[in-house]
Amino acid sequence: MTRTHRLLSRWLPGLLALLLLPYAAGLAWLWFRQERLLFQPEPWPAQPPEAMAAPDVQSAWVDVPGARLHALHLKQAGAKGLVFFLHGNGGNLASWFVNTDFYRRAGFDLFMLDYRGYGQSGGQIESEAQLMADVRAAWQQVSPQYAGRPVVVYGRSLGTGLAAQLALEVEPTLTVLVSPYRSMEALARERFPWVPTAVLRYPLRTEQIVSRLPGPLWLVHGERDTLIPPAHSRVLRDQAGLRATLLLLPEAGHGDVHRFPAYLDGLQAELARLAPPT
Repeated sequence: MTRTHRLLSRWLPGLLALLLLPYAAGLAWLWFRQERLLFQPEPWPAQPPEAMAAPDVQSAWVDVPGARLHALHLKQAGAKGLVFFLHGNGGNLASWFVNTDFYRRAGFDLFMLDYRGYGQSGGQIESEAQLMADVRAAWQQVSPQYAGRPVVVYGRSLGTGLAAQLALEVEPTLTVLVSPYRSMEALARERFPWVPTAVLRYPLRTEQIVSRLPGPLWLVHGERDTLIPPAHSRVLRDQAGLRATLLLLPEAGHGDVHRFPAYLDGLQAELARLAPPT
């Protein structure tokens, strides 16, 4: 063995360890700080939107282990059914509880939950299992009020993975996923291919669920969505088969889907099919 080879064999392992140390430290940081990256709650505003002061909008509280969660419930006399809405990863109910007049015209009540740490909800999110347990608790509290009527489980962005899992368990009349991801693992692979999937504590594997969802599935995606590409919805549609329909909005991005008439008309048609006029 030459002197050069001896030096390499002596120093190379240490050099590699030195180079890998920042990578390992970065993965450790990602493991423990995922909540701050994935969830972006905002505090409740001093002046909530006027829509929340309407007489048919009520605050509801869901007691879960270690926290009390805030929800808003649009509750109308003689409602045809319920839309149980799971919102995205940013903001809170003050920014998400919109289009209430649309639901009034459709004749459907709307129930929307703020996750732990969002708005007026207490506690903090610590795991996917905890997050799903909170969603189940909210569903179990409100759904008995709508026995015998159509119920819709609706997820938007982050909420689509939660909505798909809930729909698999409770078998709603319709499942709606707007701007969904195949899984958080798949999305992370696209954006951060250097991160091992084993590090992700919130895999939210919707693609493993959609083929087993009972009842119809309606998917919506903006074709200008740069956060979650519309290819994710196409995959979910193909996996769900004939029960799924996909509405692609050519001009919509990620956060503005609800502003497009084609989306509103499509959702109106889906709700009308569940509870046609008598």
